[in-house]
Amino acid sequence: MAAPWRHCWRRYYYAAVTGTCRPCVTPAGLLAAPPAVISLLFSYFRWKPRLLLGRCRWTHQDAKLRDPFSLAQKDLKDLYEDIRKELLVSRAELKALCDYYFDGKGKAFRPMIVVLMARACNVHGDRDGDLLPGQRSVAMISEMIHTASLVHDDVIDGSDKRRGKTTINEVWGERKAILAGDFILSAASMALARIGNNAVVSVLSQVVEDLVRGEFMQLGSKENENERFKHYLEKTFKKTASLIANSCKAVSILVNADPEVHEIAFQYGRNVGIAFQLVDDVLDFTSCASLLGKPSAADLRLGLATGPVLFACQQFPELHAMIMRRFSSSGDVDRAWSYVLQSDGVEQTSYLAQRYCQEAVRQISRLRPSPERDALIQLTQLVLTRDK
Repeated sequence: MAAPWRHCWRRYYYAAVTGTCRPCVTPAGLLAAPPAVISLLFSYFRWKPRLLLGRCRWTHQDAKLRDPFSLAQKDLKDLYEDIRKELLVSRAELKALCDYYFDGKGKAFRPMIVVLMARACNVHGDRDGDLLPGQRSVAMISEMIHTASLVHDDVIDGSDKRRGKTTINEVWGERKAILAGDFILSAASMALARIGNNAVVSVLSQVVEDLVRGEFMQLGSKENENERFKHYLEKTFKKTASLIANSCKAVSILVNADPEVHEIAFQYGRNVGIAFQLVDDVLDFTSCASLLGKPSAADLRLGLATGPVLFACQQFPELHAMIMRRFSSSGDVDRAWSYVLQSDGVEQTSYLAQRYCQEAVRQISRLRPSPERDALIQLTQLVLTRDK
């Protein structure tokens, strides 16, 4: 008998992975499911995790985990100064635009993951933990690509705030903002070429393609409910997780020829990246504007249906019509906000983020023990508990 998957994140996750909607939870049905779905289901029902997941988060409860930010601090000390050197131009105004977000006040979340993954892969490959020059370049490039995408996103969205600062497009205008984003991206491409590894170039070039495709996906929605959630998760990967996943893969390529290690690095970045965005979508409903650095309900005002809204649809079908018209009618944003807060959409999205973090831990735990590996495990908890 088919399980009652309605009102539950598991129905959406299964649909996103398999394209079907109501899987059977009989033993035969479970064996036919993809491994990722099996892992998540077994975890949810609290069956013996060690039988299926092997070395996963339960095997590391007693590990002394290191703070990721302090562990990566040395490697990231001069990161923004080096980026500004890459953006060295004679025209003062262009330099001011390009340096605007590289002020060293950010947490450098993506470069931090990259350097920790690099050191963890180095230890796994019987090397010392020190970074290779190319690995540090990948960390720098990841931040440059990310920042260029933010500059372009702010133009597309018409945003006036970013990281608590007035956006570039608001200060200098949209045309100059677009050119500044393009220039940052071109400087990142030149730094990438200097690494001199064709595989790394190919992997990081995929990020730029994914960013563009993800932005186009964000412009549309799906009529079918199951397709809509799959569309949302795919867009989330392309716009947010692809950069983290492929940057992690790139630093593993530079030190290890084993495709399995490359896949571990990629899957860790993929799952952490998706979880990060799911938490971000939750914060859009739960965090005040001063903490988040942008107005609350910003996604609804942009016409975007994120995880909390999609889950809320199960309890409030009225949201379907609002999603299709992108919350453009008078009162749509306020009503959608109210429906989400009355539903369990926020809780369901948070729970799904936990599932992605558990999969990230399962993946990274396959590497040899090291302080950096354990810091990456600890990082998943920081992703889940952040408030901005």
